[in-house]
Amino acid sequence: QVRLRESGGDSVQPGGSLKLSCSVPKDVLRDYCMGWFRQAPGKEREGVAALTSDGRSSYGDSVRGRFTISKDNAKSQLYLQMNSLKPEDTAKYFCAAATLCGGGVPSPAEMVAWGQGTQVTVSS
Repeated sequence: QVRLRESGGDSVQPGGSLKLSCSVPKDVLRDYCMGWFRQAPGKEREGVAALTSDGRSSYGDSVRGRFTISKDNAKSQLYLQMNSLKPEDTAKYFCAAATLCGGGVPSPAEMVAWGQGTQVTVSS
């Protein structure tokens, strides 16, 4: 069973920045497509960003230009740098793994492993 663990969620003011981390088994981070998803209360889980095993990134329309996905294989960490945060970014954020990313941010149904999530709240 693949174990993923997110950290870094917090409460920030609009316009602020936050960096989320996800601890990922070394072989999963090396070989799988990794993604960040979020889910706000009463809403469906949506894809935020994805990173293929060979380093190609993709983003959802609502975060493109503000969020950056990256990974550090040596530290077994997946990251999501979030800048210019807006109240509508408030959600629980999850990291997830898929065997393949066909192109763009995958749908939640394509992911085979999930973390427990970390809460991000953007409010003044």
